[in-house]
Amino acid sequence: MEIDVAIATKFVQLVLNCINQEYPHNNVFWFESDEDIKPPRELTPAFYGCLDWHSAVHGHWLLARLARYFPEAEFQTTAREALQQTLTSEKIQGEIAHLQRCPFFECPYGFSWLLQLAMELDEWSDAQAKEWVSVLEPLETVVASNFHRWLQRLELPDRTGGHFHTAFPLCLALDWARSKNKENLVNLIDNKARQFYLDDKNYPFQFEPLGYDFVSPCLAEADLMRRILSPADFTNWLTDFLPQLLTEEVVQLLQPLQAANPNDYLQSHFRGLNLSRAWMLEGIISGLPDSDSRLDRLRSIAVLHRQFGLVDVASDRYATSHWLGTFAIYLLTARGLCR
Repeated sequence: MEIDVAIATKFVQLVLNCINQEYPHNNVFWFESDEDIKPPRELTPAFYGCLDWHSAVHGHWLLARLARYFPEAEFQTTAREALQQTLTSEKIQGEIAHLQRCPFFECPYGFSWLLQLAMELDEWSDAQAKEWVSVLEPLETVVASNFHRWLQRLELPDRTGGHFHTAFPLCLALDWARSKNKENLVNLIDNKARQFYLDDKNYPFQFEPLGYDFVSPCLAEADLMRRILSPADFTNWLTDFLPQLLTEEVVQLLQPLQAANPNDYLQSHFRGLNLSRAWMLEGIISGLPDSDSRLDRLRSIAVLHRQFGLVDVASDRYATSHWLGTFAIYLLTARGLCR
């Protein structure tokens, strides 16, 4: 699948179908008072649909990404209307109020997607998008500050492949920080990445996937390190970290996964895992020199995951339709390569 306006229209419609769908809903945070026991639309009035906060956030990212990518598409009107309805000062102030009570709600995963949304709008040369940038900026500032505080205190990374995983959100946040010239956060992420991952060697790849991963902890780590190391240093680091990349064993271990029950919310994570593996492999490839002997094998594995991950990716099963389009568009538009 290549991204075209017909495919983009399908993904836009999936998001439009769910960003205002309040239930079913999933939320994980501490109740501190009765103020925290409210319907989602009152707790987080901007981002309350799509099952959970982070999916609502990156659903709006998808709308902005594709509206920016296809300026002449017919879905421009409906995508812009949805963004306009969400990005109001009143709703954003409601989001800020919630973060004042629960400052690390959805940190780091949801926070990193909010920063991606802000980056997408900021990079979009469009008058209406500039208005949304101004509206979103107060929430962006709070999220960035809280993310910075969270990372400063983090002593050990989460090496699972779910919502509390560390490396992938650092990738998203680093791309935002560089685009906005936030040198303090850039330096903090650089320092923490080196602290957490620079000395990693001989990663036990056979342990993956863990549970119901939607990102590969190992490939996410490598995709982060290629962002902060020089090409020569990254080449050497990857050799130490994944020495088995040139063996047949890794080909067997890095096979795409299939969800036995596509309606199961946790099994649906494997659909996302195939897509995130594809873009992380492409990121790793971008960090290696053209002469690297691993490139052909990495490319073939990346293509396999891309092909497998994009099969039936626009299904309307809610277990996947509320979020999987974001992963597909992140891959298809090469957002992780900062294009």
